[in-house]
Amino acid sequence: MKQIIAMGGGGFSMEPENPLLDLYILSQAEKERPRICLIPTASGDSKEYIERFYRFFEKQLCTPSHLSLFRPNVTDMEDFLLSQDILYVGGGNTRNLLTLWKEWGVDRIVHQAWEQGVILAGISAGGICWFEEGQTDSHPGGLTAISALGMLKGSFCPHYDGEEERKTRLSSSTVHRPNKSGNRL
Repeated sequence: MKQIIAMGGGGFSMEPENPLLDLYILSQAEKERPRICLIPTASGDSKEYIERFYRFFEKQLCTPSHLSLFRPNVTDMEDFLLSQDILYVGGGNTRNLLTLWKEWGVDRIVHQAWEQGVILAGISAGGICWFEEGQTDSHPGGLTAISALGMLKGSFCPHYDGEEERKTRLSSSTVHRPNKSGNRL
């Protein structure tokens, strides 16, 4: 079964005292010890973000790993990602995530992984990436729409319930779409 779990907030990175979302993701693999790989591209492969991931998931019945694009840590990225049970995409800058994934071919590999039954999960930018588009603050000037991978139809706005500006901007239809140069239209 193909499955994508998109989260607007929470998880090990935002609510370490509340493990319910992360435990749910692990349970979806229906394996005794699922292999879960963090892809922290949106955070610029933040060392602290990666450490928080391991701090939580090393205490669970799983085998955690991560894929770094800023400090490459695997020789065969495709083989590595396709061998996982869960790909967990972290939050941060959606625009950078999508740009780097296209450059490195990660966009193609995660789509292939999904087709093969690997569970895709993500928070914030890692939630936006699966949809046709999303609402992001990755562009200068505030909240903007961004085209994403298109694996799921529709749009995704993380942090909608936690950031009043997102509610206000979306309800007043003042979301701006950047053109190819990054300028708002």
